[in-house]
Amino acid sequence: MRFIRYIQENQPEIKTGWIYDDLVGEIEGNLFSEYRRLEADVPIERVKLLAPLQPGKIVAVGLNYQDHAREHDMDLPEFPGLFLKPTSSIIGTGEGIVLPPVSNYVEHECELALIIGKRMKSIMPEEAFSYVFGYTVANDITARDLAEKDGLWARAKGYDTFCPLGPWIETDFEPADAMLTCRVNSELRQMASTRDMVFSIPSILAFISSVMTLEPGDVVMTGTPAGTSALNPGDVVESQIEGIGQLVNPVVAGI
Repeated sequence: MRFIRYIQENQPEIKTGWIYDDLVGEIEGNLFSEYRRLEADVPIERVKLLAPLQPGKIVAVGLNYQDHAREHDMDLPEFPGLFLKPTSSIIGTGEGIVLPPVSNYVEHECELALIIGKRMKSIMPEEAFSYVFGYTVANDITARDLAEKDGLWARAKGYDTFCPLGPWIETDFEPADAMLTCRVNSELRQMASTRDMVFSIPSILAFISSVMTLEPGDVVMTGTPAGTSALNPGDVVESQIEGIGQLVNPVVAGI
């Protein structure tokens, strides 16, 4: 099933919904506890899709594809390398990625993102999937020159608009061997399968939960493959995961 956050035509209220064919129905209640699906009767073209959720936190894994580590001349980690992105960096499909004037090299990083469904602390890998509510497409936008300059990633990955998510949460998805692609102006830049991850989803979730408690609605980003490249004003980035959907974002210059 696909779940969304959206605004309906001429109605400013942000709603949670579900999709049936090309129709949208409203959700009453909390996706992560109890909710009720209302009739799907609004054509999807009459709603504006927003980022599919506002998480409590975003936990990301770095260097989780061998080819991405090689292209940056970095050794593979012994365990998942974690960092956080601020929730203020989230945007949805169709919204603009704003390039900060202080950076001369901002990159795209297409990733599979996990949506946590229930409180998770110190779990075993074999339990991991029972804690996953669903999946979405993410783009870990990174100011690569600032990352190299700072030696830390908070600024380079934390600017507003640096975490596109969407277009929805997909619950009916098999993550073991799904194809990720990223195109810039329709030109293919990234393509890989989730089977190429260094650390599997169960390993990632077990490790993160040994460090910090994950709460319902938290987002875990699982790393990007090789092919990251510079973005420029006027570009259009299309991040897609087979079985989930496509996240599309224009790139604009910051002022």
